[in-house]
Amino acid sequence: MDHLPIFLDVKGKKVLVDGGNTPAARRVERALSAGAIVHVFCPNMSDEFRTLREHPRVVHHLRAPEPADFEDCVVAYGASEIGARDQRLYEMAKAAKVLVNVADVTKYCDFITPSVVDRSPLVVAISSGGNAPVIARILRARIEVMLPAAYGRLAAFVGGFRETVMAKLTTTESRRRFWENTIEGQVGDHFLAGDETKASARLLEDLDAAVTGAKSAQIGEVFLVGAGPGDPDLLTFRALHIMQRADVVLFDRLVSDEIMTLVRRDAERVYVGKAPQQHAMVQEEISELMVELAQQGKRVLRLKGGDPFIFGRGGEELELLAKHKIPFQVIPGITAASGCASYAGIPLTHRDHAQSCVLITAHGREGILDLDWERLVRPDQTVVVYMGLGSVGILSEQFIKRGLDRTTPAAVVDNGTRTSQRVVTGDLGNIADRVVESGIKGPALIIIGSVVSLRDELKWFADSDKDSHQMSLQAKDSL
Repeated sequence: MDHLPIFLDVKGKKVLVDGGNTPAARRVERALSAGAIVHVFCPNMSDEFRTLREHPRVVHHLRAPEPADFEDCVVAYGASEIGARDQRLYEMAKAAKVLVNVADVTKYCDFITPSVVDRSPLVVAISSGGNAPVIARILRARIEVMLPAAYGRLAAFVGGFRETVMAKLTTTESRRRFWENTIEGQVGDHFLAGDETKASARLLEDLDAAVTGAKSAQIGEVFLVGAGPGDPDLLTFRALHIMQRADVVLFDRLVSDEIMTLVRRDAERVYVGKAPQQHAMVQEEISELMVELAQQGKRVLRLKGGDPFIFGRGGEELELLAKHKIPFQVIPGITAASGCASYAGIPLTHRDHAQSCVLITAHGREGILDLDWERLVRPDQTVVVYMGLGSVGILSEQFIKRGLDRTTPAAVVDNGTRTSQRVVTGDLGNIADRVVESGIKGPALIIIGSVVSLRDELKWFADSDKDSHQMSLQAKDSL
């Protein structure tokens, strides 16, 4: 280890920054966030200082620093990017016995400025010892993803109970075990869900149980999580956090293998997928299983493709949980309409094409729905159809019959956002035939409206066959 990792207390203390450029601004921001009084030396500040100039703890000097400026200084930063000036700053700081760091000049650095993940009061600092700062920034970005923003508030919350816990639990081991169970258990879950009152009550209940040796009530919780349309990069931070903490996972057919690899490795996995006419488990059985698992005290992850509240039957599944007073949380996901359209290069709204967008499903409890066709055939509107691949012919026929021109552009996005994505485009008059010729099997989404005509100009995501199949279909139409 080339450097000793330490965290300096600079609250209310003097920090000197020489320079008015972007590196200087970053150092001023960092010192201010730690509560320092920052003296900035530079005649002209860059635009990076526009939100810092009037800060009550910033003192601006229209000159270079002098030896007297280092009196009572804790840390000095050099960021002038002028060699002779940086050298003079270093020499003055050393004479005053002040820690100094000159940007990008290792020989003038008493310490390294790390990449920081700030979840105050929780702070993670990462350094490569000055050898590879880009790697440090990449690692910081990865930790940012893994560490929820609310963890800082959680650290402050549990810190408020520290003295109480120390008074009741007298051994280091008992306290360590208690805090691990608290943060990783339902206290942490309640707090991260925004219910501090319930978190406080549960913490005190668990503390009493830890003191008396009694077993605390262990009813579990269900997390209804939207996994998005397929690309794991589209998962929310909150979804990934829950996936890493689940005891048991109930997942659908539409949840990709790549997403399932992100689930905690030792979690029990239960497939409850539903394909047309092929149900691994009917809806009622899924809901009953969630209740049963939660009553066993387990943290249950119900992982669904897309968003659970947009044609995902999330409301149906939660009704039984609510009836049995099972705690639950809902973590939304990117719905297929948004994800698939974006990856297909088809904007759902556009000032020149569509001022509204309607999302519908082609199927209900009893098969294809009797849709409100008059509402769907309005001009300047995009219609997105979920679960309609097997009915694309009927849908096209009905749209034409109800008033839409047969030349209205239409697209079917198969396996949207995934590496296997394919897009078939055409119009209401020929899209059904093109879907048959393409051989796509779904899951698929249908998009109807003039916005589809923008795909050739706006597509950016490479389909699995690079549109070669689509081009062959277009060639057939031109013969």
